[in-house]
Amino acid sequence: MVVASRTAWNRWAPACACLVAFIAFGCGLGDDRAYRRASTFTVLHPGDERIFTPLIWPAQFLIFLPLVSYDENGELQGRLAHAWEHSPDYREWTFHLRTDVRWHDGVPVTAHDIEFTMELFAHPDVLVLRQPLESMAAPDDSTFTIRYTQPTDALDWWFTYYPKHLLQDLDPKDFFEWEFWLRPVGDGPYRYVRHIPKTMVELEANPDFYRGKPKIEHVVLKFGESSLTELLSGNVDAAGIEGIDIPKLAGDPRFRIYHWLFRDVDWVYGIYWNHRDPLFADPAVRRALTLAIDRRELHRVLNLPADLPIFDVIFTGRQYRRGELPDALSYDPKLARQLLDEAGWRDVDEGEPLERDGQEFRFTALVPPGQHLHKAAVYIEAQLREIGVRMEVQSVDFGLVLQRMGSGDFQAAFARTDQGSRYHRIGIFGQGSWIGYENPQVARLIGAVDVTIDPDERDRIYLDLWPILEADVPVTFLYPLVRIVAAHRRIRGLSSPFRADPVASTEHLWLDDEE
Repeated sequence: MVVASRTAWNRWAPACACLVAFIAFGCGLGDDRAYRRASTFTVLHPGDERIFTPLIWPAQFLIFLPLVSYDENGELQGRLAHAWEHSPDYREWTFHLRTDVRWHDGVPVTAHDIEFTMELFAHPDVLVLRQPLESMAAPDDSTFTIRYTQPTDALDWWFTYYPKHLLQDLDPKDFFEWEFWLRPVGDGPYRYVRHIPKTMVELEANPDFYRGKPKIEHVVLKFGESSLTELLSGNVDAAGIEGIDIPKLAGDPRFRIYHWLFRDVDWVYGIYWNHRDPLFADPAVRRALTLAIDRRELHRVLNLPADLPIFDVIFTGRQYRRGELPDALSYDPKLARQLLDEAGWRDVDEGEPLERDGQEFRFTALVPPGQHLHKAAVYIEAQLREIGVRMEVQSVDFGLVLQRMGSGDFQAAFARTDQGSRYHRIGIFGQGSWIGYENPQVARLIGAVDVTIDPDERDRIYLDLWPILEADVPVTFLYPLVRIVAAHRRIRGLSSPFRADPVASTEHLWLDDEE
């Protein structure tokens, strides 16, 4: 008989423990496999068992509740809070909490938990909350007030809140390493059951959830990156996929495809023209180049969803959710050639680039790595060639693209920017624009956006921006950053674009194994 040494045992024991746990998990499913199949939703999820740590979305919403969230129509709704109001200057907010929400251990959720969490977020060893606070208070169990040092939109959906009675004695210095995040006790629609390190976490429906027990009894988050193989093999019911994978599922009746737009179309891909370059100084030329690109067909080429918005302006999330975006320029190569001709660009030699004052219309476009952007650039190069414009594609690291845009060392750049970010919004459209765009009225309105908290007023400012941006065409927007998910047809209740994330939407879903 061979006896393993203690050193060898110490080396192999953790792996054996995981194997035993995984086998036990599988055996546990064996006895009632039909029941478990009919009551379990398995999702492929990136990361590991620390996915319930704050600011990792959307898994935390299975366990914990925010104050507010958005419904399937993209409208704001209360969660922990059922009502709220703010001071005229948007510095002080008062939230009125529901009184029928309990932590998974049965303890009521109160305003003191909200106050504790906000204090924790503002702690110098944590600093999740970066807006300067003046004061906060929980005058009773169902009322929470907070006052900021400057106007602030406190209706955030991304913060969830934590049980004071379980965490108040823990050291904030170890905040992100607390054992609590591995075995969380929350107040959301699902309760933690167990996890296998680096493999999966299992949750069960919360029978005491204030909205009623969710219809899906068990949820398994299987850790892994986007994988068509996991989906096709039946190992998971839903998984994020890339656009390139959509044709592979087109003929498979088992699956449906859904999509949602990242942060209400904040992140967008576009061609950013350098207005300092004489080629792109004329808005009529930028309009012509935009008209020459069939953006709807581009979306099909990239296997993007057919109903993605096409736009030539920046806008608020509310305007997008309400379907208020103005019509974008349509594909019209004939009009594009006419505008270029009016701008002095002539077809001197048939089959050669357009010329003006002896200069050919040629330029170099910086394109960062990424299959879809390069595919988009190749497609657009062919379309511009049709109107007599030559675009050379130069592959450049993404960081270098932004660096060269910032220094003005470029002609055109394919890039992804965050229209919802003050940094990028001012960098593209404000005073000192990276792309050399100069319009004092736009710069003034962009500045007004950054000091306005009232959402109605922000919408009005964007409305004033739209006709100017439509006339100037400072950027040719191509498509928004889109998330695509494939789900087995037995998963019911998903819809695009506001209820397409299977993890964030789990409490609203149900299973139909007769599908």
